[in-house]
Amino acid sequence: MIEAVGLTKRFGAKTAVDDLSFQVKPGHVTGFLGPNGSGKSTTMRMIVGLDRPTAGQVTINGLPFRELANAQRHVGALLDAKAVHGGRRARTHLLSVAQLSGIPEKRVDEVLGVVGLQDVARQRAKGFSLGMGQRLGIATALLGDPQVLLFDEPVNGLDPEGILWVRNLMRRLASEGRTVFVSSHLMSEMALTADHLIVIGRGRLLADMSTQDFITHNSAGFARVRTADTDPGGWDTLGSVLTRAGGRVLREPDGALRVTGLELSRISDLAHAAGVRLWELSPHRASLEEAYMRMTQSSVEYTSTEDPRAELWEPEPLSVPQWEEEAREAAEALQVPAASFFAPPPPGASGQPFLMPASPGELTGPANGAGTGNATGAGHSPDPVHTPAQKPEDQK
Repeated sequence: MIEAVGLTKRFGAKTAVDDLSFQVKPGHVTGFLGPNGSGKSTTMRMIVGLDRPTAGQVTINGLPFRELANAQRHVGALLDAKAVHGGRRARTHLLSVAQLSGIPEKRVDEVLGVVGLQDVARQRAKGFSLGMGQRLGIATALLGDPQVLLFDEPVNGLDPEGILWVRNLMRRLASEGRTVFVSSHLMSEMALTADHLIVIGRGRLLADMSTQDFITHNSAGFARVRTADTDPGGWDTLGSVLTRAGGRVLREPDGALRVTGLELSRISDLAHAAGVRLWELSPHRASLEEAYMRMTQSSVEYTSTEDPRAELWEPEPLSVPQWEEEAREAAEALQVPAASFFAPPPPGASGQPFLMPASPGELTGPANGAGTGNATGAGHSPDPVHTPAQKPEDQK
């Protein structure tokens, strides 16, 4: 078991890890997630004694890594697949590590077979592809048959077959009662591999729970509804009906409706009673990626801005007063409180709710003080439709 208590690491004025406490228990694959710069790699380096904590401590089976006798037999780690002398052959590299730790030579050939490098064992590491380097790093971690294993981005550079192999390997190692701690940015892979998640942001603990609980606690379920294209006013009629029934409705960019607060059977009954044909009515099951984005959106250190050149080809946005007027008219037209129109925004939408338009093609936005999430103050201009008046080649 790995246990961190008050773990802190500072590099000058920057705090990379800030009072971090968690446990990684045996018998499970524990995923270690967080944005770039969140302190994941620094934490893993402190676990294996490559960095000393500024404060707090981290132990492996009750002892700091530096106090473990013959640590290679207790802990295996892949932190940097490139940390191999390029002039060494794969087998020679593994043999040197084995000899330093008192591991029999036959174990070298065993792990080469486990990772699928037996046919290139005599090749020098500098000629390895990224995926082959990852396999060699995994072989090094497995060499001492340790009970505790740490992997930092183990599927980086692997092809689909290799990713599946790593996934099955991690789960098999955990099923043998080992402690498996895996850091990765591939949310889809973590969803299939990890039983438990530890999520950090800006060096601090954000979540420590099972994968399923994490998804449940950090996502909003909703129904996705699409009306028939042959009935242009169908979504407007349905939106009014669903809102009056207590639902909250969001118009998505592709024309579908996102509905919360109503069961699928209730939505179907209301649509039937209103004479609206449905082409889609499906439950939305949140992914780990969506839940992760919601949890860490305030902890992301590097974010992109929109290309400023886009304004050259977009029409002028609506003014704020006009926006507010259209939002008020939309609410009055459906004779319901404006707040009833709001639904939780999707991940990456800056936490702002959206207002369902009052008629097809009309785009409206949040009114002052309405809705959920982070909406405060007056609404903002809608995203204009990309319909440039002139193409670049016409401007001469």
